[in-house]
Amino acid sequence: MISDVKALIVVLVISAVIFRVAKPIALKFSSEQDYLRRRNVWFLLTITAFVSPSFWLYVLIAIPTLIWAGRRDSNPVALYLILLHVVPPISIEIPVAMVHALFDLDNYRLLSLFILIPTALKLRKNDDPARVRGLSAADVLLLGFGLLQVALFVPPDLPNHVILADSFTNILRRAFLFLIDVYLLFYVVSRSCSTRRAMVEAQAAFLLSSAIIAALSFFEFLRHWLLYVDIAARWTENPTAGFYLMRGDMVRAQVTSGHPLALGYLLAVAFGFWLYLKRHIESRWLRVGGTLLFWLGLLGAYSRGPWIGAIVAYFAYAALGSRALLRLSKAAVVATFAIGVIAISPFSDRVVSVLPFMGGTIDSGSTGYRERLAQRSWELIKQSPLFGDQLAYLKMEGLRQGEGIIDLVDTYAQVALFYGLSGLICFAGPMLIGLWRTLRRAWSNRGDADLEHLGLSLAASILGALTMLSAASFEFGIAKMYWALAALAAAYAAMRIPVQER
Repeated sequence: MISDVKALIVVLVISAVIFRVAKPIALKFSSEQDYLRRRNVWFLLTITAFVSPSFWLYVLIAIPTLIWAGRRDSNPVALYLILLHVVPPISIEIPVAMVHALFDLDNYRLLSLFILIPTALKLRKNDDPARVRGLSAADVLLLGFGLLQVALFVPPDLPNHVILADSFTNILRRAFLFLIDVYLLFYVVSRSCSTRRAMVEAQAAFLLSSAIIAALSFFEFLRHWLLYVDIAARWTENPTAGFYLMRGDMVRAQVTSGHPLALGYLLAVAFGFWLYLKRHIESRWLRVGGTLLFWLGLLGAYSRGPWIGAIVAYFAYAALGSRALLRLSKAAVVATFAIGVIAISPFSDRVVSVLPFMGGTIDSGSTGYRERLAQRSWELIKQSPLFGDQLAYLKMEGLRQGEGIIDLVDTYAQVALFYGLSGLICFAGPMLIGLWRTLRRAWSNRGDADLEHLGLSLAASILGALTMLSAASFEFGIAKMYWALAALAAAYAAMRIPVQER
C-alpha cells in the first residue's frame, strides 16, 4: 500500500505540472469548462484506480462519472481520447448465471459503453450536413472485416494444443464486441469530428494525455520503477501482472499502455499530431520542449519500432507538403542535429545497443526470429490465401519461444494468417482509403495553410502507424488508435469548411 501511495504522489505531481503548462495551449482549442471538467475527471479516475482494492469499485465510480462528463462535454470524442489511457487496460470477466462469463470489461469498454454509445445515439438524430452520411467504402470494408471475425473462429493459442469449440453464444459475443470495440469507435469519431475545431480539439486532448504519459514514461525509465503495475496485481489474480519487461539491463516503461510497444506506438502517433499543433504555439521554448518530451517518452518505451514510426511520420510530414525539397532539407538538418545530441548524451550507448544496423547486440536474436516467423507465415498464407487458416498456430510449433508462446508481432501477418488476403484488404482498406482521401483533400486546400497542415500531420501519423504495425501485435491502444486514425481521416476528407473559417 505504501508503494501505491508513493506511485500516486509521483503521478499526481507530474500530471499536475503537465496540466498546468498545457492549459494555455489547450484553451486555444477547447472551452475552459470542458478543459477543467476533463482534467478533474482524469484526476478522479486516476486516484480511484490507485486507492481502489477492486476493479469493480473503480467501475462503480467510473460509470456515473463518465455518464455525467459525457453529457456535459461539447466534444465527447475529446473526452474519450483524454481518458483512453487514464488507467491500464486491465480486463476482468463479467460473471453471469448460466454462462461462464459474459465478456471481459476494461477501461476501453467502459468508455465505449458510457461515452461512445450515448454519443452515437445523439449523432443518429443529428442532421448536420458537414458530417459523413450513410455508409462509405471505409464503413463497408470495416464491417466486412467484422463479418469475417464473426464467421471465422480463431481458437486461442492454449497449452497442450487444447482447441476450444465455437458456439452460438460465442458468435453473438464476437459480433457484439466488434461493434462496441471497433465499429462504434470508427462511427463516432468519423461522424463527430466534422469541423476543423472538433477535430483539432480531439487531437489536442489526445496530445495532452500523451504528454502526461510521455513524462511518466521517462520517469519510469530513469528510476526503473513501473508506477502502475501494482494496480494490475491488486485487481487481478494474474501472477505475472506485476512483472517488469526488460531490454538488456534496462526497464522498459509502459505507464498505462499495457506494454512498452503499445506505449511507443501511442507516443509516435501523438508526435505526428504534435507536428501540426505546435504551429499554434508562439513560444519556441514550448515547441522545442514538447518535441523533446515526446521523444524522451519514446526513449522510455525503449522500443525500436515506435522510434522508426515517429521518424517516418516526421519525414512524411515534410515530404508530403508544398516546398517538399526545402522542408526535407530542414528535416534532415534537424535529424542530424538530434543524432549528434544523442551521440554525446548519457543515453547514446543505450540507444545504439538496441539498433542492429548500428552494431547493437541487445535482443539481436529477435531479428532472426522475426525473419523466420515472416517466412513461415508467408508459407501458410500461400496455402490458404483467401480466408486464411484459423488453426495456423498448430502449424507454427517450431517458432514457439521459451515463454511458451508464438510471438506473432506482425499485425499484417496475423490478419492474413487467420483471415486471408480478403481479411487483410478489409483490415487495411479503411486506413488506406482515408490516407489517400486525406492527402487529396490537403493538397487541394493549399490556399488554407492551416487546413493543409492538419491533413498532412494526420497523413504522416497514419504512415507512421502503418509502419509500426509490421512489428507490433494488434492489441491495447495500438488497435484503438489505428481505428481512431482511420476515422479521423474519413472525417477530414468529408469536412466542410464554414465560410467564416475560409
